[in-house]
Amino acid sequence: MIRNGTTHWICEKWSEEACEFTRRKLLLPKDMDISSALLREIIGEAEIIEEVHGNLLLNEGIQRLQDMSMIATVVSNQVATNPWSNTNAYLGVGTSNTAEAATQTDLQAGGFYKAMNATYPSRSNQTVSFQSDFAGTEANQVWAEWSIAAGASGASGAGFTTGTTNLQRKVAALGTKASGTWTLTAQVTFS
Repeated sequence: MIRNGTTHWICEKWSEEACEFTRRKLLLPKDMDISSALLREIIGEAEIIEEVHGNLLLNEGIQRLQDMSMIATVVSNQVATNPWSNTNAYLGVGTSNTAEAATQTDLQAGGFYKAMNATYPSRSNQTVSFQSDFAGTEANQVWAEWSIAAGASGASGAGFTTGTTNLQRKVAALGTKASGTWTLTAQVTFS
C-alpha cells in the first residue's frame, strides 16, 4: 500500500506600502529589500494570505528518493541508517492474516526473512523491485503476509523484530510452501 502525501502551500503577500512603512520605521534605505521576518515584526500578519493544497510528485524527485533508499548516504557526517540496499534489505514471509496497519513494525507471526537476490533492489523509472529466493527448507509454512525490511542483524531466515525498518506489509494468501524454491518479488511504484 502506497501512502500518498500532500503539500500545503502558503503565500503571504505584503504590499509595497507595508514594505515602505517598515523601511521608514527602521530608517532603512528606500531601495532595500524587506524580509518577511522584518515585515512580521513591524506590520504583523500579511495583508493577503493564500493557501493551496495538493501537489504532484515529479518523476525525477521520486527516482531520487528511491535511489536514496537503496544506497547508504551520508547525512550530517553520519551514514543513514537502514537503507534498503542489497546488503541490508530482506523480504519476509509470515503466517498471520491480521490486516495491515500503518503502525505495525514487523510481520505479525511466523516470520522468516531472506536476503535480497543479486542485483536487487533495483529501480526502473518509478518502480523499485525487491526479490528474494526461498529455497529448499526455507519458509516452508503458510505464506499469508510479507514485508520489505531493512537493517536486520540476523542471517538469512532469522526472525527478528528489532533493528529493522519495515517499508511495507501485505496480507494475502499465497499458499503453503512445503518444498522447492519460491521467489518473492515486490515492485513498489511511486507516482
